[in-house]
Amino acid sequence: MSYIKKPQDIEIRSFEIIEEELGEKVHEFSAQHLPVLKRVIHTTADFEYADLIEFSDDAVQSCLEALKKGGKIYCDTNMIVNGLSKITLDKFNYSAYSLVADKDVASEAKERGVTRSIVGIEHAAKDKNTNIYLIGNAPTALFRLKELIDSGEVEKPALIVGVPVGFVGAAESKEILPGSGIPYIIVKGRKGGSPVAVSILHGILYQLYKREGF
Repeated sequence: MSYIKKPQDIEIRSFEIIEEELGEKVHEFSAQHLPVLKRVIHTTADFEYADLIEFSDDAVQSCLEALKKGGKIYCDTNMIVNGLSKITLDKFNYSAYSLVADKDVASEAKERGVTRSIVGIEHAAKDKNTNIYLIGNAPTALFRLKELIDSGEVEKPALIVGVPVGFVGAAESKEILPGSGIPYIIVKGRKGGSPVAVSILHGILYQLYKREGF
């Protein structure tokens, strides 16, 4: 049986198919936004994301400018941390981390009767080097981060990727970002998740860094 074996060729052909199947819809997305959408569809095989993904006008550019300066990315799951290309992040002096599994965070969350995601985002927000947030799981993290920004306790970040998946608060948490003045990328409704958050950042990263063979 004949099939494509080279990983680069598989990805290249996949993206060709995605663009073919998007058809005229590709023209609805800017040159900065389209690579992000295509990578999300590549990750999920779900073309509905073309109707669900939403970008603030400055989202990708703000993230690109931040990446050139170095910093930290806070992730609301370790799955996001592990999914990000560390080799690529290292090129820009960036690191990704999560605090949801931290013992002190877990203890504080239990004592306060709140989610670990709330406490984790509070701790991360105190780090001045953390300026990109990837939220793929916990609506409570997104709600709390927005509260901290609105209160002035946290400076406006370079980008919030708000794509928590689920049924309780997920859709509602994403609705708080449009019109906020914060650079954001969201997936409207219930869909999203950690793999989607990873694919969104990779869709931006790979506009700056071309991997070998691509």
